[in-house]
Amino acid sequence: MKRAVILPLIVLSVCSCRKEEILWQSETENKGDTVKNEIIGFYLLNEGNMGSNKATLDYYDYSTGVYHRNIYSERNPDRVQSLGDVGNDLKIYGNRLYAVINCSNLVEVMTADSAKHIGTIECPNCRYLRFKDGYGYLTSYAGPVLIDQDYKQKGYVAKFDTATLEIIDTCHVGFQPDELEIVGNRLYVANSGGYMVPNYENTVSVIDIATMQEVKRIEVVNNLHHLRVDGHNQLWVTSRGDYYNQPSRLYCIDILTETLIDSVDVAVSNLWLDGDSLYVYGTEWSYVNMDNTITYSIVNVLTHEVVNRQFITDSEVLITIPYGIMVHPVTKDIYVTDAKNYVSPGVLWSLDHNGKKKWTVRTGDIPAQFALLYK
Repeated sequence: MKRAVILPLIVLSVCSCRKEEILWQSETENKGDTVKNEIIGFYLLNEGNMGSNKATLDYYDYSTGVYHRNIYSERNPDRVQSLGDVGNDLKIYGNRLYAVINCSNLVEVMTADSAKHIGTIECPNCRYLRFKDGYGYLTSYAGPVLIDQDYKQKGYVAKFDTATLEIIDTCHVGFQPDELEIVGNRLYVANSGGYMVPNYENTVSVIDIATMQEVKRIEVVNNLHHLRVDGHNQLWVTSRGDYYNQPSRLYCIDILTETLIDSVDVAVSNLWLDGDSLYVYGTEWSYVNMDNTITYSIVNVLTHEVVNRQFITDSEVLITIPYGIMVHPVTKDIYVTDAKNYVSPGVLWSLDHNGKKKWTVRTGDIPAQFALLYK
């Protein structure tokens, strides 16, 4: 549900909670791009437009080169409901696949190898997931989808047992907490305050995992979104900006001192960390110009330098609204999704490591989150 925060003044519809019973037919398309290594495929979660109950799940099989569209209904014929309303995050932990379905107020839990339903975790307005030592940690806005500068309900992080799928503890943080990261015994949470425009939050909450207590806040800037930890004791934080005068930017926190140490002049809507290379794209909306500015960059996390300001080098690659990104850890192929107009099927672009087009495929509506499946 990224766009509910990125465009804070839009009129939001009431979220459906699987009230509709919709089935879509699974489809396959052979792209012929086979790869044989420890990664056997990837899942792609399509958000579906808010209120449409059209989140879907796709899968690409590296052993056959076949792209499978909308596999959830096919793999779960006894479940008459769709996957749900607005797919927001997708993770694999152990032998299970977890899909955060934001406006359906749940996490759908499936088998990682076949996407068959196992169970659900009920959580209001849930957002992003991380895992550690047999437990999952899930951010929740806690309250309804509502743009209100006087919003009263603070968000929280829910801790759940991955064996039982039961929530066993919670920790309140700031308003509208988004992505989170785990480093050692600390849990870091990006507070956005995105519903409270123009009164955004500007902090990263630090939680002691053992006690599930917030121990401090790190001030950054307004409207925080994504978090990534690198191999150099650094936590990278993205800000959406305020869509007027404060631009979207990338910030760096020293984990050892838990202090803000740097910023990088790139707009960031989404990102993927591959080694020391942080691949980012920005779809930066401005209410001043009433338009998006789209950029693609690579940041070296060791030097904090922008080493590439256009990693797509093929003039045939025409993307309207970049929305998801992944870099294959072995081949270094780059995958970027296009949400198009947000209400019709999107497109997945496969690029080689030089940014040249390999192939494209039609996806579900608003293709967003990737999850790599290992042997």
